[in-house]
Amino acid sequence: MTTSPDATVPIELAALGSTDPVGRPASPTSLTAPAGPPAPLPWCVVARPDATDVVEKPLRTRRLVAQLVAGVVLVLALVGVGGSFGAQRLAEREAVNDAASMADLLAEAVIQPALTDGLAAGDAAGRTALDSVVRAHVLRANVTRVKVWSPSGTILYSDEARLIGQRFDLGDDEREVLANPRTEAQVSDLSNPENAFESGDRLLEVYRPVWTPDGSELLFEMYSPYDSVLQRSGQLWRGFAGITLSSLLLLLVLLTPVLWRLLSRVRRAATARERLLEQAVDASAAERRRIAATLHDGPVQELAATSFAVSATAERADAVGQAALGSELRDLSGTVRSSIRALRSLLVDIYPPSLTDAGLATALADLGQTARSRGVEFDQHVDPADDLGLTPEQERLVHRVTQEILRNVVKHAAPCRATLTLQPVAGDVVLEIADGGTGFDAGTFLDAPRADHFGLRILTDLAARGGGLLQLATAPGEGTRWRLTIPRGKAARP
Repeated sequence: MTTSPDATVPIELAALGSTDPVGRPASPTSLTAPAGPPAPLPWCVVARPDATDVVEKPLRTRRLVAQLVAGVVLVLALVGVGGSFGAQRLAEREAVNDAASMADLLAEAVIQPALTDGLAAGDAAGRTALDSVVRAHVLRANVTRVKVWSPSGTILYSDEARLIGQRFDLGDDEREVLANPRTEAQVSDLSNPENAFESGDRLLEVYRPVWTPDGSELLFEMYSPYDSVLQRSGQLWRGFAGITLSSLLLLLVLLTPVLWRLLSRVRRAATARERLLEQAVDASAAERRRIAATLHDGPVQELAATSFAVSATAERADAVGQAALGSELRDLSGTVRSSIRALRSLLVDIYPPSLTDAGLATALADLGQTARSRGVEFDQHVDPADDLGLTPEQERLVHRVTQEILRNVVKHAAPCRATLTLQPVAGDVVLEIADGGTGFDAGTFLDAPRADHFGLRILTDLAARGGGLLQLATAPGEGTRWRLTIPRGKAARP
């Protein structure tokens, strides 16, 4: 940040185009700005409230139990969906196997003995004899359709008379069964043309070869309702669900006392951690007070006494005619007084007693006094009686940010004039600090900050961790303005 003293004139803050964080014009406040026609400067966001700073809610028994119950319900839902799917697949496999076994039994014991040699040639008597056997011994609740095919794809017999004599192309599975005799069972979706007279969405389909007395090979096909799969699936699911539900409930009962003890231990650990943190903060504050008191009562007082002694010695040297020695002693006395001022400023930095004893306005005034001692003309606009509604953590945040900004002003802009304004705006508290230096290119700084800008990086971290919005408005020749916006009453992060 490169600045130099400029001639300055007082202007109204609103004339600079200042707005509050939500875009409303801020109330007019007397500031000091570089001479010349005022020009609104855009605000650049340097730091936002830390979005990762989420206050963790304390563990509560009811909430833990509710989460545990919700987890059990979710597990039950997932197990139910998976178990239902698995039970249906298993039931379907068992039903297909049962249908194949039943088809083998009917084919060997009922169908094949009733076949005649004339059936393959379309003999009506043979078809009638087979139909009487099928209707008497095969068609039951678990068998809905029977067909006998020729190897060429002609339906020689069916209990549905409209299918008899029709020809359809056999599928690869049917031809494979005839070529290599075996029983094949599957779930049919009834999409083939020969299933035009079937009802429902799905049926269990079984086919196998049979032979007439003269050895002619035919294809026996049987359909069973899919309801048996659904019934078997329900039985399997009820058994599976009963075991699963009872196991999960037993696990929940067994885990409850364990979780209760763990929760109690976690609560005790959290309480102990909070207590240790408070002790650490108190110890840090006590140590800072001790260091400040030691410096004030020890080295500062001794240096002050030394300064008086050196000044007296300088006067005695002048009295005896040693003017050169007296001049050197007076220079030495000035150096000691400068060291005393630096130490007192350091005391304010280490532990500002006015922040806790006299309030934020007095503490900020102390920081301004330190800046004045280093070449900055400082003006402050803070009403000590104004209730800003800040928490102690937020007051410390305002103090720390002001401290860092004034350090940068002293380092990069002195000698110059700086103005501090702290006021409530809507539901927030806004801190603004402006200096009359030459300013700098904010875009260059934000895009590629230099490695030696430790103070500015400290400002960014302080604002983000403390829940504040930090903005910067500057340009070469236009001075520098900082704005910190804090929501009133929300505790900052330590």
